[in-house]
Amino acid sequence: MAQTTDTKRFFESLTGAGKAIAVLTSGGDAQGMNAAVRAVVRMGIYVGAKVYFIHEGYQGMVDGGDNIKEATWESVSSMLQVGGTVIGSARCKEFRTREGRLKAAHNLVEHGITNLCVIGGDGSLTGANLFREEWSGLLAQLVDQGLIDNEAAERYSALHIVGMVGSIDNDFCGTDMTIGTDSALHRIIEVVDAIMTTAQSHQRTFVLEVMGRHCGYLALVSALACGADWVLIPEMPPEDGWEDKMCQKLSATRSRGSRLNIIIVAEGAIDRHGKPITSSFVKDLVVRNLGFDTRVTILGHVQRGGTPSAFDRILASRMGVEAVMALLETTANTPAYVVSLCGNQSVRLPLMECVQMTQEVQKAMDEKRFEEAVKLRGRSFENNLKTYKLLAHRKPESQLPRSNFNVAVLNVGAPAAGMNAAVRSAVRVGISEGHKMFAVNDGFEGFYKGQLREIKWADVGGWTGQGGSLLGTKRTLPAKHLDKIAEQIRNHNINALLIIGGFEAVECLLQLFDARARFEEFCIPMCMLPATISNNVPGTDLSIGADTALNAIVETCDRIKQSASGTKRRVFIIETMGGYCGYLASVGGLAAGADAAYIYEEPFDIKDLQSNVEHLTEKMKTSIQRGLVLRNENSNENYTTDFIYQLYSEEGRGVFDCRKNVLGHMQQGGAPSPFDRNFGTKIAAKAMQWISKKLQETYRQGRVFANMEDSACLLGMRRRALIFQPVVQLKDETDFIHRIPKEQWWLKLRPLMKILAKYKTSYDVSDSGQLEHVLRNRPKDLDASAI
Repeated sequence: MAQTTDTKRFFESLTGAGKAIAVLTSGGDAQGMNAAVRAVVRMGIYVGAKVYFIHEGYQGMVDGGDNIKEATWESVSSMLQVGGTVIGSARCKEFRTREGRLKAAHNLVEHGITNLCVIGGDGSLTGANLFREEWSGLLAQLVDQGLIDNEAAERYSALHIVGMVGSIDNDFCGTDMTIGTDSALHRIIEVVDAIMTTAQSHQRTFVLEVMGRHCGYLALVSALACGADWVLIPEMPPEDGWEDKMCQKLSATRSRGSRLNIIIVAEGAIDRHGKPITSSFVKDLVVRNLGFDTRVTILGHVQRGGTPSAFDRILASRMGVEAVMALLETTANTPAYVVSLCGNQSVRLPLMECVQMTQEVQKAMDEKRFEEAVKLRGRSFENNLKTYKLLAHRKPESQLPRSNFNVAVLNVGAPAAGMNAAVRSAVRVGISEGHKMFAVNDGFEGFYKGQLREIKWADVGGWTGQGGSLLGTKRTLPAKHLDKIAEQIRNHNINALLIIGGFEAVECLLQLFDARARFEEFCIPMCMLPATISNNVPGTDLSIGADTALNAIVETCDRIKQSASGTKRRVFIIETMGGYCGYLASVGGLAAGADAAYIYEEPFDIKDLQSNVEHLTEKMKTSIQRGLVLRNENSNENYTTDFIYQLYSEEGRGVFDCRKNVLGHMQQGGAPSPFDRNFGTKIAAKAMQWISKKLQETYRQGRVFANMEDSACLLGMRRRALIFQPVVQLKDETDFIHRIPKEQWWLKLRPLMKILAKYKTSYDVSDSGQLEHVLRNRPKDLDASAI
């Protein structure tokens, strides 16, 4: 990765020599905590610091003894894929007292620890900050009691604190996502998908209770992800009379042919008067009013369990590395920081500002200022709620606006999980806006053949959880059939196009834009949504389907590593998809704990391959006697997967043996992840609102005529915001030969994988940074990270 000399020098000047860092997990456990612990330990050791585990959270710090142990590189091996927290967590009443904190301070000083990394919720982080503020007074008290001498008090005079938020509820202000939230959504959606099949078999109504005593994020996002009929959350209690409205909605859904109803209830759901709304109350209500066969499922601690998702592993790894960087740079005058996710960057924010804002949300809810509570949760939460209302609450035909516009939606390129969620969202928002929606089967090939049909609200029911492309998709470009496509647009009076697809979709949109000079039929608003597992579309940091593919890769790598645990000294060579884009190999490698990932964007030669073999040979001398190497399918035309496998087999002869695995199209299959369902749902809704606006702007003298650059756009996620970009303006950003953007943000993550695999490399500190401006002026934008 390109770096300036100054950046490298700055990184290399940050040394942990002579420093001791301790890491602990506190409060409720969350999937991904182990990945964060692993990153802290390995980054700490990498920079030359001593790193200690504190077992059983603050209780272990107070008790001391064997609870505080020095960590080694090998001691965090095999932690990445494990849920919960391996070093333990506990509630500690004693630490809330000054006497308890005095014991904890004494135990830390005995080990020379003055740098503390705390992974927990806002309560745990608030306790850590109080400990830091009291530190000098605690040391003075220890000197008075004769437990430490003045020299020790002077040497360890300042305690530095950095926090990371581990909470499945995503209830902490200042970060787009907390460690564990995405994994909890995976558990919920797995259950919902399973329940939907049995509910359809028996025409049942299911009431699902999910965690969220004070925050409805899990309930709201899972309701979006599965298309639930009703959701109840603490931040936005339903209006009085909601019982009748809900029953009317369920009855109307059944009358339109649906065989199931799903109601999701957050455990902290309340009505406008503060009275709890329980899952059993909802069930009794449905049975009493409608007589529907109704069941209750309370998910409970299932949501905290299981393997962390790819997203949580990457998030926790990045946060752990950033936490160590923050500790190395902290001085006695800097405040305690919390490491947060801001779009695609790990940043540091003042801990107590974030805690204070988080507490303000609860205060607003206690005082029944619910609209304000939703706003304080951030724009992402607010947009989730708006999108859910838009899609779930269908107005009667008589109340729908009449636009007289026809909008066609089609999929282009290879199938990607989440495409169907995007189509469903587009169709329902389009109908809500008063448009007549048309579905095109088999992409532009079906378009020129006339495979268009009107698609109604009920036709897309249950589509969010379906993988692949139910409309059918082809790679056919429109250039050779422009006349026939124009004829179909004319025959069906199509006034706007929504194209959902990968790199081919960009090429299609460019061809249609260029054809406007010859065919007026293409002078209509056209919008493209990026959907490809390769994540190689210019103009967006993320594409629909890439998260599902990453999870497929990581799940397979976990199983492969598990198979290696019974056979010592084995290296696996895994080939991933992605064309010339190394996103899946690189980010999948970071999430799976790979030793190396070969990609086209970072050229490699035989010397690099030899160096990697030598690294693995050294690794086999430790207790971690297995290796994992990922290779992007088009990373090098000569150094093929077979070549690398044969090279490693020969060079590692007598030290380790090799196996290879080509993952192939399994990366395209399966049910979409919660992330992809919600990303597809939200950007499709936004795209349809943009199309409606453009239709109104370009409708003149009884017809739509749009020929400006800004009427043919790609909707992409850039850092934190969803941005409409004219497709012609993306030409300069694109390498059309290799079908990749010229600049790709995820390349900044490659050094992290190498550092955590014990390679000597430099970490680009420009990826990290401090954002100290007031949080009130930094609302959460709508971005994929916050889904």
